[in-house]
Amino acid sequence: MKKPSPRILTFGCRLNTYESEVMRQHAEGQDVIVVNTCAVTSEAERQASQAIRKAHRENPSAPIIVTGCAAQLNPTHWANLPGVTRVLGNEEKLQRQFWAPFGSSEGEKQVTAEVYVSDIMAARKTAAHLVTDFSERSRAFVQVQQGCNHRCTFCIIPYGRGQSRSVPVGGIYKQVESLMRSGYQEIVLTGVDIASWGEDLPGKPSLGQLCKRILALAPNLSRLRLSSVDPVGMDEDMWHLFKEEPRFMPYLHLSLQAGCDMILKRMRRRHLTQDVRQVVERARSIQPTIGLGADLIAGFPTETEAMFEQTLQFVEEMAFPFLHVFPYSEREGTPAARMPQLPKKLRKARAAQLRQIGEKTRQHYYETLVGKQINILLETPNSGHSEEFAHVRLQQGFPEKIGQVVTAWATGADQQAVYAATADDRIVEHRI
Repeated sequence: MKKPSPRILTFGCRLNTYESEVMRQHAEGQDVIVVNTCAVTSEAERQASQAIRKAHRENPSAPIIVTGCAAQLNPTHWANLPGVTRVLGNEEKLQRQFWAPFGSSEGEKQVTAEVYVSDIMAARKTAAHLVTDFSERSRAFVQVQQGCNHRCTFCIIPYGRGQSRSVPVGGIYKQVESLMRSGYQEIVLTGVDIASWGEDLPGKPSLGQLCKRILALAPNLSRLRLSSVDPVGMDEDMWHLFKEEPRFMPYLHLSLQAGCDMILKRMRRRHLTQDVRQVVERARSIQPTIGLGADLIAGFPTETEAMFEQTLQFVEEMAFPFLHVFPYSEREGTPAARMPQLPKKLRKARAAQLRQIGEKTRQHYYETLVGKQINILLETPNSGHSEEFAHVRLQQGFPEKIGQVVTAWATGADQQAVYAATADDRIVEHRI
């Protein structure tokens, strides 16, 4: 008889994706629903609440466990939702002892939710967790860092994740080695603020040094990729890898947030637009076709039309092909929530303008890849992502190669994808 498996609903960042797989291992053999929440926007919390209510309606007998940043910040709210039987904080969710099965006798029904949420600000260490598989994913994520020491005025996440804590190199490599044995060819390093990795370790090694160490210890690893990085977090070892190491993916996603210096100062970011410009120019001087992404918040409090125009112009100038744009969402307890707010309709309109620029830039960028040879990590039989993180669709499907890297030639492009043909396609076309 097949053992039951947990159903896990994950909201938010790549770190949550990684942690959901840790929890999947802890909850294996249990018929439970796990909701891993995000608190970065009110919309993310609303979606998680809706998912919980829907899950309870569809399966009223299944225990529901709620965890993640939103649960860490307001456990009582989540404990009172229908069907919720346990609420776990961000520290507790990764510890096996908090995943004991529910109920001790047949027919027993739990009336009130169990709540296990400790003071996250007291956490000082982050342990490595050996994840061997990622559900329905071709690339694997490895947590290298947890928490954040910075206090951007719009962000509630440090209060849900705690202070910055680094996973030591040994623990990271064991995780990479385990995933490679499971067949993964691409590893993505993730965390809350990965640029701060190493600041709390002996000798204060840099993120670039960590990447060099991983690639040296794992010569058979095909691809190493970074998640979002603060522009001021770039170090010389990272630049060296972009220039000299073909296994270090030519993709850089910057936590930009705005293209206006006044707004960046009010956000209490660590960079100004000139810092970002220097990073972008250096990246393209090393690799002209490097994939560049940026996170942006539209409609931040006090943002005038002129300030927003500066962001529009800056984003166009930098020509980021991969934009993640969010309308500003006020979070109770943050300084920005006490600033003069813009109408939500205006925030959404400005976000739409930024997305339009992103779509045009992405198509132009995809067109520059046409005619070039590209290497694609297959995520479906006929689609995947290139080294630059361009979405690629193949003429021919290869079901047996999902999770592997295939070589193709880009033949066309639009806003959605680069279209490509493999050597097999070309042989068929030639024979015809």
